[in-house]
Amino acid sequence: MIKDKKRRTARIVALLKKEYPDSGCSLKFKSAHQLLVSTILSAQTTDEAVNKVTPGLFKKYKSIEDFAAADISELEKDIATVGLFRNKAKGIKLTSVELLHRYGGVVPDSLDEIITLPGVGRKTGSVVLGTWFGKAEGIVVDTHVKRISRLLGLTEHTDADKIEQDLMKLVVKTDWIIFTHLIIDHGRAVCIARRPRCDSCVLNRLCPSAERI
Repeated sequence: MIKDKKRRTARIVALLKKEYPDSGCSLKFKSAHQLLVSTILSAQTTDEAVNKVTPGLFKKYKSIEDFAAADISELEKDIATVGLFRNKAKGIKLTSVELLHRYGGVVPDSLDEIITLPGVGRKTGSVVLGTWFGKAEGIVVDTHVKRISRLLGLTEHTDADKIEQDLMKLVVKTDWIIFTHLIIDHGRAVCIARRPRCDSCVLNRLCPSAERI
């Protein structure tokens, strides 16, 4: 059973790679710390909304030191258009302080270390490690991955941690990083939550939830 599911998963990934050859992180950043800040901002917020905020944010706060020294009220105003901006402002500032004090201003490249930073959980840590450092420490489970993985029959769980564990057993480790990006691209373009376009989906024949062509 697991072997059959692994083979089907491999076919799904292969088809999505052909469909989205340029798939990758859609956040805009120029350093590991900018990626970390952007990823913290992206929680329960679209990447598009984050990308509207970060150009001005990174122009104003040019370094980790700038974020660490930021007035929290001012930082809140700078990111007020994204959801949960007060918690995110606090997390960004405290994380920047911790990076300076504990890591010499360098974003750590291990999951065990990065998740000890304020406002940084496994999902955020995995995004930074995979996108910036090319390290596959896990599979990032966002809303698209959660929904589409269930539709594809790759998991029956609704909890992100349990979904990740199921996916890590099915997706080969070399595809852990790209898998999330592929699913996100597919969720935005075809497998749209309220109006899935099953008739034009390359995964139609592999998806138990699809409306058949």
